[in-house]
Amino acid sequence: MLTAVKNQVRACVLSVKYNIMREMLNKVTFLTNILFMMLNNATFIIQWVILLRLRDDVGGYTMREVMLLWGLAASSFGLARILFARVFSLPDLIINGKLDSYLVQPKNVLLSVMTSETNTSAIGDLLYGLLLICIFCFRVERFLLFLLFTVTGAVILTAFALLMGSLSFWFVRAEILGNHMVGSIVSFDTYPDGIFKGVARFLLYNVLPVGMMIYHPVHIMMEFDAAKMLRVFGYLFVLSAVAVFVFYRGLRRYSSSSLMAARM
Repeated sequence: MLTAVKNQVRACVLSVKYNIMREMLNKVTFLTNILFMMLNNATFIIQWVILLRLRDDVGGYTMREVMLLWGLAASSFGLARILFARVFSLPDLIINGKLDSYLVQPKNVLLSVMTSETNTSAIGDLLYGLLLICIFCFRVERFLLFLLFTVTGAVILTAFALLMGSLSFWFVRAEILGNHMVGSIVSFDTYPDGIFKGVARFLLYNVLPVGMMIYHPVHIMMEFDAAKMLRVFGYLFVLSAVAVFVFYRGLRRYSSSSLMAARM
């Protein structure tokens, strides 16, 4: 059992490694994508510098908390896209019968799908997030927590995308809903949670995973709270379990196509 798990993990690591190596064949394009992603993210610092010069805080967040928020959002998104980019296009695989090539492989189907593609520009997101915490709010214990919550955030985002993508096994055009739901996370996770009230706040903590992915971790890094940390890990495990269950339940309904595809 342990050997089988070890082999699956090794296969996934090698898959990600070779995906990145393949993208690095054109080093100019590879480095340019990373650099421009970092520059694109950095333009938003100007917006917040101007806004926080006009008032002391926004939703209870000062410049330090805002940069921590942006850094964690960028690094979590980046790590998820580096390791599990294919999950975000899962509906296309399901609708167009492209899962066939994964079903005949000896590797675990879900892990094989998840690690079959890498978004290299997301490396820029990850590096940008790490730079922000190092420049604006570095402390050793906070940096270690930041690394931990980058991983938990990436897993939560991936699990949510997997759950939304798996709906395509049952519903026609479910990818529209899924894309909007996942896109909403990116839209909201860079704004202080203090500006959201009522229904909006409820949705961000109970429907969209923004609260457990970003807001609770930011609060924990600013002022450690063991109860909040337990809620984050509890949410991560429950969401991941539900997403995996829904995927494999939906896989039973999957109809193979005549599309010929090969995975190397």
